[in-house]
Amino acid sequence: MNPERLRELLEAVRSGQTDIESAADQLAMLPFVQTANARIDTHRAHRQGIPEVVYGASKTVEQILEASNALIQAGQDVLVTRVDEDKGRAVLEQLPSAEYDATAKLVWLGPREPAIRGKGTILVISAGTADLPVAAEATEVARRFGNKVELLQDVGVAGLHRLLSSLDLIRAARVLIVVAGMEGALPSVVGGLVDKPVIAVPTSIGYGASLGGITALLGMLTSCASNVTAVNIDNGFGAAHVATLINRL
Repeated sequence: MNPERLRELLEAVRSGQTDIESAADQLAMLPFVQTANARIDTHRAHRQGIPEVVYGASKTVEQILEASNALIQAGQDVLVTRVDEDKGRAVLEQLPSAEYDATAKLVWLGPREPAIRGKGTILVISAGTADLPVAAEATEVARRFGNKVELLQDVGVAGLHRLLSSLDLIRAARVLIVVAGMEGALPSVVGGLVDKPVIAVPTSIGYGASLGGITALLGMLTSCASNVTAVNIDNGFGAAHVATLINRL
């Protein structure tokens, strides 16, 4: 239950459209819903502003459906991350109204165009095409969370002129998510161009000494641009979550 639905319920009780017993039954579902394999947190949107999201990578199709159906029954949208194509097809067979994004690896069941709640634009910047899956996750999660989102692709520091040609777009954004592998230099460059928060996302893309994203992560953590902060390796979801909260302030 999100804050809007809670207010609607309380207004319905005040106006007499809903009796106290029915309202109490609905409120009893607020903390969580117990399923066979999980406790689905249906109160998270009210506490944190963003509802629970299902992490699909280590779940079976049956577990994903179980969690999704619990959210549906609670009247919430469904967002499942890290869903490979085989699982995605299987989920859509059971939830034909859902959408699947193969690049972002997301399953979504909710409004095709979620209402915009963010105050400005979140710009996701991807250093290279190889970083696109993580950038796509950040882009689509932020969009589903009610933000206007733009994606700027393939503008890594090896060809800096590609980035500089989009300065107007970069400077117009309210929050920036910068996704890069290799040595992870791009967030520092972007941070030096704007007066906005930059959320750096290291990816596991790169040759041997990139160490699966550790080199990029350490570079981003030690950025000389003071407006840069970093999330974990390949964590486009986490970047989108934090960017959404910033964009609502």
